[in-house]
Amino acid sequence: MDSTMELPSARPYSFKFRPESTALLIIDMQRDFLDPNGFGAIQCGNDEIFRSVREIVPKTKRVLEAARSLGMHVFHTREGHKPDLSDLPPAKQLRQRSAPSGHHTLGIGDQGPMGRLLVQGEYGHDIIDELKPVPGEVVIDKPGKGSFWDTTLHRSLLARGITHLLVAGVTTECCVNTTFREASDRGFECCVFADCTSGFDSSFVTKSLDMLCSYDGLFGYVGSSADLLNQTPAQVPTPPSTPPGFRGDLSFTSLRRQYASREIRPVDVVKDVTRRISEYHAKDPAVWTFLQTSETLEQAAIALEDRFRGRPLPPLYGVPFAVKDNIDVAGVPTTAACEAYTYNPTKSATVVDALLDAGALFVGKTNLDQLATGLSGCRSPYGYPRSVFGRDRISGGSSSGSSVAVGAGLVSFALGTDTAGSGRVPAAFNGVVGFKPTKSTLSAQGLVPACKSLDTISVLAPTVGEARSVWFVADQGPDSRDPYAKTQQSLPVWHVNFRGTKNGGFRFGVPPSAALESCTAVYKERFEEAVARLRRAGGTSQQVDWTPFDGGNRLLYDGALLNERVACLGPEFLRDTQDRLHPTISKLFQAALEKNQKPWDVFRDQHLQAEYTRQAALLFRDIDVLLVPTTPYHPTVAEMEADPLALNAKLGDFTHFANVLDLCGMAVPAGMYENEGGEQLPFGVTFVGGSGYDGKVFDIAREFERTA
Repeated sequence: MDSTMELPSARPYSFKFRPESTALLIIDMQRDFLDPNGFGAIQCGNDEIFRSVREIVPKTKRVLEAARSLGMHVFHTREGHKPDLSDLPPAKQLRQRSAPSGHHTLGIGDQGPMGRLLVQGEYGHDIIDELKPVPGEVVIDKPGKGSFWDTTLHRSLLARGITHLLVAGVTTECCVNTTFREASDRGFECCVFADCTSGFDSSFVTKSLDMLCSYDGLFGYVGSSADLLNQTPAQVPTPPSTPPGFRGDLSFTSLRRQYASREIRPVDVVKDVTRRISEYHAKDPAVWTFLQTSETLEQAAIALEDRFRGRPLPPLYGVPFAVKDNIDVAGVPTTAACEAYTYNPTKSATVVDALLDAGALFVGKTNLDQLATGLSGCRSPYGYPRSVFGRDRISGGSSSGSSVAVGAGLVSFALGTDTAGSGRVPAAFNGVVGFKPTKSTLSAQGLVPACKSLDTISVLAPTVGEARSVWFVADQGPDSRDPYAKTQQSLPVWHVNFRGTKNGGFRFGVPPSAALESCTAVYKERFEEAVARLRRAGGTSQQVDWTPFDGGNRLLYDGALLNERVACLGPEFLRDTQDRLHPTISKLFQAALEKNQKPWDVFRDQHLQAEYTRQAALLFRDIDVLLVPTTPYHPTVAEMEADPLALNAKLGDFTHFANVLDLCGMAVPAGMYENEGGEQLPFGVTFVGGSGYDGKVFDIAREFERTA
């Protein structure tokens, strides 16, 4: 829902917001604060006053239901500490208990009737049943009174493009007040519902609310839930709009709507997916390396129905997806398109587990350039998938099968990987979105390493919004089993522009003309059109210094960093299997093994990498994103087979540098063009963002997509 809503009775003046960029933030509605015998009762010290605090629950519940019906994001917070109290400062633990005339006989961590007070995992720590989160809603565990200190809240809001907050919860004078003021400092526009917040001293509650909206809105707004409820359509069950049975739309929006209305079941969807895959196999038999049998897939769909029967549906319920065959799925061989490398994993990759937990249905493993080495899609013993737009055009690699599976509508989304462009190049050649997150933010546990310090799992999906939905689920935070995992503290946060990306404006960089010389004439024309389109979406362009990007490109394959690929696979493996590898892969690694490099060359290139990374980071202080063509052109299979190494390298002119320089990126379709033979082929651009600025890239890519 993109229309603007208004709370006219808010103080100091009307509060306006768009539901799609607004989150309802419900603070600390826990048993420990709302039920007798919890920490809140001790804090209050007056049973009558404490009972009155719970009076806000019915109205807060109605607001929660309204937010869900409007499609708003919902966040819940819970105050509490780790069981070992390692995140509890002594000052917080002892201050109130040390008051000479105080009434705090029990403190944080002590045993109470509902378990240890304010300790994670205890019964009292959890949210009350009336406001229980549903799958897809974010729960933030916080160790302090404010909701931003030592939590992922700010980054989670940025990831979802949130600019406005509607606030409810307890207690007004403490956690609500602290969080509200912190959010204001961070650039969010905030409105607290006065009738959905309460505390343990009525005078403090009144004064706190007055303070928040004082001085013409010094910190924000105070409103009434009635304003929101009056504008929320009543949720009246309606009969299915179509007769029962799946009609073939695999988009997330359509599947969610039809599942919610019970027009279809997951088993209906997987039957149709099986049919599609079978029919497409006649056109292109090289998309898959493994497929679930129709019986197994239908059993998985039925098991999913049983698992969530009578329960709220998770965000990816019944959504069919594919996995690139260098990512582990328990019980399914991982081949990396190399028979000599094949093994049988007993556990799925962390990201795959997260998707399955969210209700997604695994369909099969997809083809790839062998050992995830290449951008062409023409380096696999399982055959070469073709672009969905032309039998003689390459699909791009190394995530070739995943991109074709999505582009052909065989699945709703797919996992790929991206070390040098493997998730972006094939996205461009098949007219889909390819999202490469900041490296080391998605767990690499269960991923066959191509270049451990540079690898990342990627997402291929039909639209920006669908890729974003998968990202929300896949990003589970730092994985202790992944040695390269970035901590939340190492990732940036930035001030929010409450006007939004389009209305607030943004700055984007473009390469200098010299950097675009590798593009064909038609690609240059389409790129200029994309630049103009992004300006119409609200952006202001400026040319950037190409030095760090050119340097990053050269380091990846011309320098000593190539040795990391050898280290990941093992020189012995590469020597012993040389005659069993794809000819191009064998030639590439043989050259690497024979290259006469010195140990100090590695350190030289690491120093250059650090220098270029810092130069790029400084550039992203002046721009929000960098816009580039995803590739310089779209070769045929015959052209790629005639010159496999040089053309493959050329395809990465605008992708190779991203992971070397610790950047994120998203390839997005940007129209079609007709070649000399009359073929209609896709053109794509990539939005490149600074390290950790994935949410900003999504926001700007969404505005670009909307100008189509």
